[in-house]
Amino acid sequence: MARLEGIAGEQDSQKATKIRRIIAYVVLIILVVMSLLPFYMLLINATRPKVQPGVRFIPDKLLVTNFKKIFSESYKANYGSFLKAFRNSVIVAGLSTVLSIYFSALTAYAIHVYDFRLKKAAHTFILIIMMVPTQASAIGLYRQLLHWKLTNSFIPLTIPAIAAPAVYFFMIQYMAASLPLEIVEAARMDGCGEFRTFNTIVLPILKPALAVQAIFTFVGSWNNLFMPQMLLDKQEMKTIPVILQLIRANIQSNPQTADAGLMNMFMVLAILPVVVIYLILSKNIVGGVSLGAVKG
Repeated sequence: MARLEGIAGEQDSQKATKIRRIIAYVVLIILVVMSLLPFYMLLINATRPKVQPGVRFIPDKLLVTNFKKIFSESYKANYGSFLKAFRNSVIVAGLSTVLSIYFSALTAYAIHVYDFRLKKAAHTFILIIMMVPTQASAIGLYRQLLHWKLTNSFIPLTIPAIAAPAVYFFMIQYMAASLPLEIVEAARMDGCGEFRTFNTIVLPILKPALAVQAIFTFVGSWNNLFMPQMLLDKQEMKTIPVILQLIRANIQSNPQTADAGLMNMFMVLAILPVVVIYLILSKNIVGGVSLGAVKG
């Protein structure tokens, strides 16, 4: 009798587990649909000619036509070359990402590993800078860059990325949890220099954190409109967000005759690098194991 009750209880437990799995799968499917639906609608709108009322889930026949418009002479006359804007955004976002994650990790490494008198003060000062919005210093920064004749240059859009308080804060928190100081001490005893220790031992351990911050930094720099719009006046220097803002302003000023398909196609092409960067770094994000950590 007890055996039968045990079998019945096991069957009830299996049924409850199956029900929970079904509910979990249904919820996950709904979340996936909700996440991918905006991208799908963007692709659908990229195949349509102009602004049309209502929602359509079936693509139109103008995908190739709208794609060709991006590289047409009329587009270049109104907004400039798409390839040049794409190149400019790749340069700015790529350099900003590399400089930001490397030097932020280097700064976090110095504060995490070394003991010096102003260690806590330096950490607090960096966190205070993180709370200051960019717009608060925009006027003074623009006047200073104008005085230095750097308004139409990628230098003010890339070099300041070295000082990235948010990236530093993430890195130092990750080091506190995943970088044992015994590794650094062992490298020093073996005669390894500080920069060699950081580049060959510490950076591989920080690979998951570097991947996460690389995605966030690249996306933030790629979508940055405020600074490029303020500093770049020459048409050949403009980035993707600035051109997209011009197209959007043109559509808002002429909603009846504006080519919304062109804007949607432009947005499709603009988000491709972000998708590629995520696909490249996604494996490192989920692989959050500290490489080479000391085991007790």
